[in-house]
Amino acid sequence: MISLRGLNRTLLTRQFLVDRVPLTPVETIRHLVAVQGQEPNWPYIGLWTRLADFRHEDLATLLRERRVVRSTILRRTVHIADTDDFRWLRPTVDPIVRAAISSPYYADELAGLDLDELHKTGCALLAGRTLTRREFGRLMAERYPGRNGGRLASAVELMSAMAHGPEAGAWGRWGSPSSVSVTLAEEWSGRPMATASDPERLVLRYLAAFGPAGVMDVQTWAGVTRLRAVMEGMRGQLRVVRDEDGRELYDLPDAPVADPERPVPVRFLPAFDNALLGHKDRRRVIDEEDRRRYAKVASGGVPMFLVDGFVQGVWTVRGGTLTVAPFRPLRDEDAEAVLAEAERLRAFIGGEPAIDFVEDGSAPINNLQAGGR
Repeated sequence: MISLRGLNRTLLTRQFLVDRVPLTPVETIRHLVAVQGQEPNWPYIGLWTRLADFRHEDLATLLRERRVVRSTILRRTVHIADTDDFRWLRPTVDPIVRAAISSPYYADELAGLDLDELHKTGCALLAGRTLTRREFGRLMAERYPGRNGGRLASAVELMSAMAHGPEAGAWGRWGSPSSVSVTLAEEWSGRPMATASDPERLVLRYLAAFGPAGVMDVQTWAGVTRLRAVMEGMRGQLRVVRDEDGRELYDLPDAPVADPERPVPVRFLPAFDNALLGHKDRRRVIDEEDRRRYAKVASGGVPMFLVDGFVQGVWTVRGGTLTVAPFRPLRDEDAEAVLAEAERLRAFIGGEPAIDFVEDGSAPINNLQAGGR
């Protein structure tokens, strides 16, 4: 049996949130499988909080050199993944990404169309070049007069593995990028995509960074379903433990389990960081009442900070001010540690933002910049 606090310390250790590690950004991204990148600045914050030496240019260079891919992957949201990992990861989560085209949003535009033909047409238009979404939509509208070309282009993007241009992931925006260019992923990387999904690899890589975990945890993180049979089939190569509620959790047999009493520092996490969203049961990192409180705002997608390993408040940058808002009043020593880490974050952000520490515990929920899903 592993305690809740043991799960917390183990997660933070595997997420590189106890000690900032001396790894390269691409090594870190590879270990985490993918980092959330819906809005440009978030992956930079996510890497800064984990790495001993990280600069904005480090990630920008990886994007320009095509060593990492920004694309729609896990949970049908935008992530940044190692280019080689993307080749198997995108086909593995393809069902959840492609399923979006069956939503009412696309119904009118896709009515009566042969989706395979639409897919082929879109890929032919993109072949050998990079287009902004606006340009891609205009070309699709020319091929399908009377229909919304932008929506057709979006549907093709869901059916295909595509990479976003490096400008979409450049540091400097807390909101969604104003322009995104797309390229067929195989042309972006110069290597073919995998022809089949690889759920066993998905499970193993997930457990290395998020375990121990249950079937529903993996499915929540990836957005895919039907992994129970896969993990049951892997039981012989996995370690099985139970949490305090008796729930069965899987883990890698040689993965370390952290000391539940290990001291951990204050850490600031970006909106939608997978350390916060990587499990169905998130009590290992955030109290259930606090989680529900923010799920009502933006699916829980607000930047948060950890004190003693658990979420104790939220933060945001708006109008030149870095606002730090605990859920409830902190002990003096904890408040000092939060402010010290906020100073380090302010230095990384640059531009000399002022720090506003809301000491009475009244987190400004409605005014927080929640970021993208």
